[in-house]
Amino acid sequence: MRPIQRYTTCFFSNLYLGGYRSFDSITHGYDTLAANYGISVVNAFASVVDREGKTVRLADGSTLSYDRLIIAPGIDLIYDSVPGYSEEAAEIMPHSWKAGPQTQLLKAKLDAIEDGQQIIIVTPPNPYRCPPGPYERASMFAHVLKAKGFTSSRIIILDPKPKFSKQALFSEGWEKYYPGMIEWYGSDVHGGIKSVDQKSGEVATDLDTFKGSLVNVIPAQRAGRIEQDVGLTDDSGYCPIDPASMRSKMDENIFVIGDAAIAGDIPKSAFAANSQAKVAAMNVRGDLIESKVFPAKYANTCWSLIETDDCVKVGAQYAPNSEKIASTSSFISQTHEPADLRRTNYEESVGWYKGITTDIFGA
Repeated sequence: MRPIQRYTTCFFSNLYLGGYRSFDSITHGYDTLAANYGISVVNAFASVVDREGKTVRLADGSTLSYDRLIIAPGIDLIYDSVPGYSEEAAEIMPHSWKAGPQTQLLKAKLDAIEDGQQIIIVTPPNPYRCPPGPYERASMFAHVLKAKGFTSSRIIILDPKPKFSKQALFSEGWEKYYPGMIEWYGSDVHGGIKSVDQKSGEVATDLDTFKGSLVNVIPAQRAGRIEQDVGLTDDSGYCPIDPASMRSKMDENIFVIGDAAIAGDIPKSAFAANSQAKVAAMNVRGDLIESKVFPAKYANTCWSLIETDDCVKVGAQYAPNSEKIASTSSFISQTHEPADLRRTNYEESVGWYKGITTDIFGA
């Protein structure tokens, strides 16, 4: 693998699948950070973190020293959590839960679907990156099929969970826009995923064996491998942190942000990671120059597009307590909302995407 020169966002990748965004529009470079902000950008894999020596060894053998280390490797996919699935099988049954070539592969397979062919989505168990993501993805698949006039194709969702994020909102939208096209089977109905077969396109469950021309398998997840190797994870596979600072409970000189962290009530999302990064940065500054550290505040909002201009959202405000980061207030879209509100939600999400990518990449 080569180091990533340009980053493709998982957030809004479903809109690329649905034809609302170009691939270039969700792909960003690091040049502005280096040119305008004095940040040294090193495109290299970190292979070893020496916590005692406070150094990071890169794949090319060079090392970087640190006073404080902020680490955000995201997720690793547990391929064998789905029997029969593997990294090799992902080239036939793409997960597209790490954006980039997998996203393009899934898009190509979606565009190749013919009327009457079936799509299967195997969703992951909790906790995982972007809880509403698989169901927005099903909506975008259905949008593409509907736009082509396909009336005989079906999308089958096989879920290891008995319920899912924004379920009432998605169910309402599917019935309104895609009647009879999307079928969701919870674990209490299908009884469990027994195996997947990349050659036949079959997914076997206790209920039945389902066959798809496109099978999107999203396996279970855990913190990125480097955090496992460094010893920052616990038995859950994720990283315990101090809820007031995002500081690793395993090492006071390391901060963990994003999907890899055990962030209490906060879901694993880009918005949440950005919020956590600001808390971590404030604490790093406090450590190094003894500046004032204000009480931590966290926030998250997640938008999901169901059909053109029909976007729903969920979110919350959070604060640390002695045990975890806890929700202090929350909101969620309601069923039967007016069309202009749903349209405003979508416009809000587009503005958020522009704002957060500018915040991250500088342009």
